Amino acid sequence: MNDLTHFDAAGAAHMVDVGAKGTTHRVAVAEGLIRMEPETLALIHSGGHKKGDVLAIARIAGIMGAKKTSELVPLCHPLALTRIAIDLEPRTEKPAVHCRAVVETRGPTGVEMEALCAVQISLLTIYDMCKAVDRGMCIESVRLLEKSGGHSGHWRRKTSAREMRDK
Repeated sequence: MNDLTHFDAAGAAHMVDVGAKGTTHRVAVAEGLIRMEPETLALIHSGGHKKGDVLAIARIAGIMGAKKTSELVPLCHPLALTRIAIDLEPRTEKPAVHCRAVVETRGPTGVEMEALCAVQISLLTIYDMCKAVDRGMCIESVRLLEKSGGHSGHWRRKTSAREMRDK
């Protein structure tokens, strides 16, 4: 338990004290996708959905999700985010929408959870808006790609050839 920062020496959960940590520029990048039927992707791509522009609404939802991360994940610190960028890309070869979120702050703790939350909420919003025509959609491969800043420095995911092929 000593290596898990959200537990004290006795094993009790606690919010990590970041008060003595330095303020640095921190960036996190996360991604994920939602697979769907080709007809569902065509409906999203054409803009013909009666609820409105699915991707625009999902982008706004992802931004809101990043901003509310500390309300959803119990031990996350509330952060003053300086940038949230959500890119949603329809992919036709294996019908899906790919989401990539970049979140930034200047502060004493990282923004990995905010980037992951932004991806999840964006993809959940697509599911919510399209479930009437495709309940079989599947959210998958949500993961952190990269983070920088802070004491632990820069980290980047090493993507395997299989993961790249399956995307």
